[in-house]
Amino acid sequence: MHLLIPYAFCSSEGCAAALPALKLPQLEKLLSRLTALAPDTGDAYSLSPPHERALARALGLPLTDGLIPWAALQALQMGLPGGAWAFITPCHWRVGAKHAAMGGLRLADFSEPDSRSLLAAMQPYFTEDGIDLHYWQPHCWLARSELFDGLASAALERVVGRDVQSWLPQGAKGTTVQRLQGEMQMLLYHHPLNDERAALSLPTVNSFWLSGSGTLREIPASQAETPLVITTLRDAALNEDWAAWAQAWTALDSTECAALRTALGRGEPVQLTLCGERNAQSFRGTAQGFFQRWRKRFDAQRAATFLEPL
Repeated sequence: MHLLIPYAFCSSEGCAAALPALKLPQLEKLLSRLTALAPDTGDAYSLSPPHERALARALGLPLTDGLIPWAALQALQMGLPGGAWAFITPCHWRVGAKHAAMGGLRLADFSEPDSRSLLAAMQPYFTEDGIDLHYWQPHCWLARSELFDGLASAALERVVGRDVQSWLPQGAKGTTVQRLQGEMQMLLYHHPLNDERAALSLPTVNSFWLSGSGTLREIPASQAETPLVITTLRDAALNEDWAAWAQAWTALDSTECAALRTALGRGEPVQLTLCGERNAQSFRGTAQGFFQRWRKRFDAQRAATFLEPL
């Protein structure tokens, strides 16, 4: 059993302030019986966040920053051809006098008919640049084009609430994407759907985000166990609601962490991967004898010791 926890800690003053009062007894007891593996170190400005790198490593996917081929993997799983793919996410940019900031991960009240309507309106412009759009779900489409071969892109989670300019694709191929984003801003400004959303005080759809780009010809045959990715900390962390983040951590500790500890007690091999905005740290363990369990009790440390380096 492999548990992967994104946003276990964040490099925010609010998160650091919430950490000392956080009580995670199940996690602390679990970590006292696990062995730390080599850390995955990075920084808060990598295009691929630590939890994506950790999951890609487990799945046997390429690990080049910004080129983990998530969209190509999804396409292959849907029976579509392999090759160069990317995710296209309809989104809202909060446009100010000097910059534009990304809204939330998902558009509120954005239905499948709404999404398909926008896709149909946007497809001709993408086609002119050799990009073929495929509907996947309301908040995320698939796009196929050789343009995405070698085009690094930032995960949408990296950009939420931040100035998009610092995270846009670069180089000649990136210029094509940025031009297309500008064209879509003009197209969407006059789209009837946005008139309806504005009348309901909903965020308009005024751009798109490209992510998950890269090339994959076939699904890799990984020998590792696919991790169970826990996303319950994500929304609170991205919204910088640290009271909600602490509450979600407490719930996670009493459920998934307790279950992993129980599995370890049954003698099952377990792995825990904690991910922050910069780094990821994995721990692995198997059943231990009585003397080892007794000795390890004296090695238990506060959860903060393991979370702060993330």
